[in-house]
Amino acid sequence: MTFHIERARPDQVDALCAIERVAVELFRGHRAWRSYRDVSVPPEVLREAIARGLVWVAVIGSGEPVGFIWLDAEEGGEAIGVAEMDVLPSHGRRGIGAALLEHACGWARMAGYHRVDLGTLADVPWNAPFYAKHGFAVMDKNRPEFAFYRERDRENGFPDDLRVFMSRPLAPPDPGDWTAWPAPAKLNLFLRITGRRADGYHDLQTVFRLLDWGDEIRLRPRQDGQVHRLTDVPGVPADSDLVVRAARLLQPHAPAGAGADIEVEKRIPMGGGLGGGSSDAATVLVALNRLWGAGLDEDALAELGRQLGADVPVFVRGRSAWAEGVGEKLNPMGLPQRWYVVLDPREHVPTAALFQAPELTRNAPPATISSFASGETVENAFAPVVRARHPRVAAAMDWLDGFGRARLSGSGACVFLETDSPERAEAIAERCPARFTAHVARGEDVSPLLVALARHRGVDGAAR
Repeated sequence: MTFHIERARPDQVDALCAIERVAVELFRGHRAWRSYRDVSVPPEVLREAIARGLVWVAVIGSGEPVGFIWLDAEEGGEAIGVAEMDVLPSHGRRGIGAALLEHACGWARMAGYHRVDLGTLADVPWNAPFYAKHGFAVMDKNRPEFAFYRERDRENGFPDDLRVFMSRPLAPPDPGDWTAWPAPAKLNLFLRITGRRADGYHDLQTVFRLLDWGDEIRLRPRQDGQVHRLTDVPGVPADSDLVVRAARLLQPHAPAGAGADIEVEKRIPMGGGLGGGSSDAATVLVALNRLWGAGLDEDALAELGRQLGADVPVFVRGRSAWAEGVGEKLNPMGLPQRWYVVLDPREHVPTAALFQAPELTRNAPPATISSFASGETVENAFAPVVRARHPRVAAAMDWLDGFGRARLSGSGACVFLETDSPERAEAIAERCPARFTAHVARGEDVSPLLVALARHRGVDGAAR
């Protein structure tokens, strides 16, 4: 039997939950059976992990998933955890679990993690003994990083004497290896146009809120000075792609012969007002600056980013911020912890046409940080224009308005709703009509890109 491993898709959630329920039956009669029986994988949480690219599936020739592994990045810092790994018992002893585990550990190494942690049972052959064969060693369960998981075990009645925590160290990537880097999405919590400049650009005010969800950029240094994008992006020729342009813009500052292969895994909808292209470009600048040893500081990288687009500097600097000018004047902001339901109406909204719209308000009075903080300033200047011209976006806003105050991000097309808990956000996203796509994302004051950079530098949590 042949199988291959791929990133999980949202439409596989039900199949993966079914795999977990079947695999749990293997523990019937074990002391941990009741805990396993009573605590199953929450589909909505699994769906969000898939959206973040943290779940991989083993698929056989028929296209049927027969196993999966789910990594949990909530641990933070230099370690990532295995949240769940299951293989259908009917497909056991065929190397599927080992392949899934090695694949996930390989990605974690590319992403700059220093180790992989997990909790498992000491007395079950396919648990602790299996992981020991794959480089995991038993750790002291009294270490602070395991306190949360032990408390959860106690709440679920899990036998603590049988629980072991294990860890596998990961070697840093070699200079010519692939590395993986996040390119987070952003939201505009408000957007106001305060004037038009002599050069034709508009002065605006906005608050950029970075998210914990976005694209993934994979980079492999070359020594021949060539920059190659290996991923086909529909409608975007390689030479005009911002990721390629960013790499070439950085090359004069790097050692002679510096080049790169670039892969882009798109999750942020193109033309959605979430900054996907700008974020991808910023990630290339920041990551290649590190990989090539170019040595540019944040200000120099932000200036290169500004040459690519007005939104690029905020992603380079990696902090949620109050922005003015054309978006390049940034003041970092600490914002309350919030979760967002982000709806993609699956409709392209051309930004240039909106800026030219005669009905666009271009001379609004300047807002203040205090008016934003009080909740008085939440409007988006583009929202009335987009509503009138793009019925699918209007329909998405109307649906989301049923749960609170829906807002447009950037010039659209994506709309969002702010909530104060992940549970509420997930409950709303679960009800999303089939004609839209919903994501749940957490707001981040510090970009996942800066956190990843700290990992790759070997500094545990320095960005935080």
